[in-house]
Amino acid sequence: MPTKDEREPFYRITVAEMKEMLADGEEYVVIDVRNPDEYGAGHVPGASLLPVNSVFARRDELPTDKKIIFVCQVGQRSALAAEMAAAAGVPADRLYNLEGGTDSWRKAGEPVE
Repeated sequence: MPTKDEREPFYRITVAEMKEMLADGEEYVVIDVRNPDEYGAGHVPGASLLPVNSVFARRDELPTDKKIIFVCQVGQRSALAAEMAAAAGVPADRLYNLEGGTDSWRKAGEPVE
């Protein structure tokens, strides 16, 4: 079950929770906030690239009709991206951060593209 720290405007999820969320039919978008070279070296299938340093400036590109799962390498930059999205007005119940990031995704044996 996704966890939420009262001091953070987003939910933290594990790889297993993310897989379950993506499989349950709800509308989610996965956004990888790493640098283009990191993204190119392998990312969660279907993830779009929006580097963390441009999330707030490009806030109009964030979906308004779907929940957002932010992913980075280990979960720190994606947490920052979720904070920026919240500052841009995205409600906390639509913001998720993959704990452990792409590293945990790979360690769980999940595919990358």
